[in-house]
Amino acid sequence: MTMTFQDKLEAYAALAVEVGVNIQKGQYLLVNTNTEALPFARLVVKKAYEAGAGRVHVQLTDDVMTRAFYEHASDAEIERYPEWSAAQRNEIVERGGALLWIDADNPDLLSGIDVNRISAQQKVAGQALTKYRAAAMKDDIAWSIVAVPSKDWAAKIYPDLSAEAGVTALWEAIFSTVRIGEGDAVQKWRDHLLNLEQRANILNEKKYHKLHYKAPGTDLTIELPPLHQWLAASSTTPQQVSFVANMPTEEVYTLPLKTGVNGYVSNTKPLVYQGNIIDKFTLTFEDGKIVKAQAGVGQDLLQQLMQVDEGSRYLGEVALVPHESPISASEILFFNTLFDENASNHLAIGEAYPTCLEGGRDFTDEEIATAGANISITHEDFMIGSAEMDIDGILKDGTVEPIFRKGNWAF
Repeated sequence: MTMTFQDKLEAYAALAVEVGVNIQKGQYLLVNTNTEALPFARLVVKKAYEAGAGRVHVQLTDDVMTRAFYEHASDAEIERYPEWSAAQRNEIVERGGALLWIDADNPDLLSGIDVNRISAQQKVAGQALTKYRAAAMKDDIAWSIVAVPSKDWAAKIYPDLSAEAGVTALWEAIFSTVRIGEGDAVQKWRDHLLNLEQRANILNEKKYHKLHYKAPGTDLTIELPPLHQWLAASSTTPQQVSFVANMPTEEVYTLPLKTGVNGYVSNTKPLVYQGNIIDKFTLTFEDGKIVKAQAGVGQDLLQQLMQVDEGSRYLGEVALVPHESPISASEILFFNTLFDENASNHLAIGEAYPTCLEGGRDFTDEEIATAGANISITHEDFMIGSAEMDIDGILKDGTVEPIFRKGNWAF
């Protein structure tokens, strides 16, 4: 039976609540979104209460108001972050609640804004949200990100369509990426997650010492820490509640040795960072540190990203995504990291996930650093994969084995 648009919306909201954050009886849920997504947020709230949530709070932003802040707020306000806003997230962490982001942002929201103001707000927000970020990075709480169309986002992807047609096209593209259409979406996700877990298990059995990436504009070697482990899409809280942080997701991922990255890498899709686009960039690494960064678009913002803190010049994540993923096959450039990172191999500048270390969830910051992981208040994914990328796994004894050939799994 063909699903109506309303059927798909209902299925998507249920998927976000039941699979994304996997809300539990009596659990608090904080939903962060903006006014463009308000109709869908209402549906999510209804589904959450129907699933037994204790209290659901929606924190709304608005693109026009957000831009007004960056354009007109005093320097003093740009350089502070409200304590009450941090306290809200901290209370969710303390209560063992869940967090859901419904992304409907404009990729060009802060285009033209002074990069120093953007960077200053990014720094103070990162510092204020340290407790919340640590909980999310260690999977101490369930959290998830989904997305819905906004008019500006749809216009960026479909500039030749009318506003209404563009939003409709983007809705259908999103439904496709999260496996909503014919059949049971929840069962499709269970099958998909199992496939990703099997890939991660193979890599964990191999225990590669290094990865070597080769593609046009890229020749990069990444050493992996002795305690590294590959993870897939589904994560588990200390209470053994499973959740899926990114919907869609096509990746298996781990962390690099902070000081073990050497060579150069070029992006293959734009990076949308703080409402601006950074593109056509190449990063050069020596002993883990970015020593040269050159961008054709957004050079100043790229430099600011690497000055957030000491860890923002190092990598925190290594993720493998086949070029033949459903999102890549759609041939849509989403200008949204949630989608574009799941169409391409990618890396992340900044914070490493402690859960990618064996036993890392219980590590102190000092133990995380000693294990070779990067610590930072930022974490920004950028896409490097293509149909021309080969990746080799190098064992401790020097044996070289293919992992990716021509952009896809070699096993």
